[in-house]
Amino acid sequence: MSTPPAPPPVPVPGLPLADALARGPLVLDGGLSNQLQAQGCDLSDELWSARLLADDPAQVRAAHTAYVRAGARVLITGSYQASHPGFARRGLDREETDALLRRSVSLARAAAGTAGEPVWVAASVGPYGAVLADGSEYRGRYGLTVAELERFHRPRVQALAAAAPDVLALETVPDADEAEALLRAAAGCGVPVWLSYTAAGRRTRAGQPLADAFAVAAGNDQVIAVGVNCCDPRDAAPAVRLAARATGKPVVVYPNSGEGWDAARGAWTGEAAFDPAAARTWVRDGARLVGGCCRVGPAEIAALAAELGTGAGRETEPGKEREAEPETGPGAEPEG
Repeated sequence: MSTPPAPPPVPVPGLPLADALARGPLVLDGGLSNQLQAQGCDLSDELWSARLLADDPAQVRAAHTAYVRAGARVLITGSYQASHPGFARRGLDREETDALLRRSVSLARAAAGTAGEPVWVAASVGPYGAVLADGSEYRGRYGLTVAELERFHRPRVQALAAAAPDVLALETVPDADEAEALLRAAAGCGVPVWLSYTAAGRRTRAGQPLADAFAVAAGNDQVIAVGVNCCDPRDAAPAVRLAARATGKPVVVYPNSGEGWDAARGAWTGEAAFDPAAARTWVRDGARLVGGCCRVGPAEIAALAAELGTGAGRETEPGKEREAEPETGPGAEPEG
């Protein structure tokens, strides 16, 4: 692995993301890993898409650019599975890993610069379980204390914050204990955050009521949005309502395709259930950051942007959201 030079700096949007959310919903990108695979990248590695930050950063930038072209106005970096222990197993020291974490932000920022209008960058901070690469982010309860989890997350939070993203995406969090650790690790870093749980029904993957889990962020002014990601899309609508009620904050929601992941066979199962039209209901109920996760690609993001009629924070006309009937159902798959 090598650490290639960073691309030239790209200007950041003049409007803070929190202020943009006050004007109306913004479209997030979709799954980075599935777009990288569509580009021909091999992700059969415990570092998953994070490996490409060192080995082929041009592919990461191209994947981000595909989502910009589809209408995404917030890009999530390729740092989800990146960590100091993970890269240390590949022979990289702390400084080299810090450089790759910062590179994840600069690659997204460079892609954002192709839009011709403001595009915000969210630096992904995935859960501890993602670094284990064993699917435990969909279970939580790793046997670590909140203090131990905080110590694990703090170095990469600091490295990502140093790259000046618009927000830190504390995402795919399986339980409230890790959410508390992440919020502690991010405190004082100078960058706002969003907190996004992975959920099943009305509970976190660890089994806690979502309303209680959302409440962890209720009084934290650093948190600009709370919600769910990498959940079944049919669980998104009730989660949005719970997040809005529990915190009074803007809601972030980006479910996966609804397909299931069979870890034993290494294969996807079931039918896709991601319906861009459902986003109108999510927005009606408080969602302001709306996108997709695993197996949701540029085509679905383009359809979602068309449904919402949004670009760079334009206001949604009152009364234009139409209701979609909420559904329920299971779903879980690996994040990338």
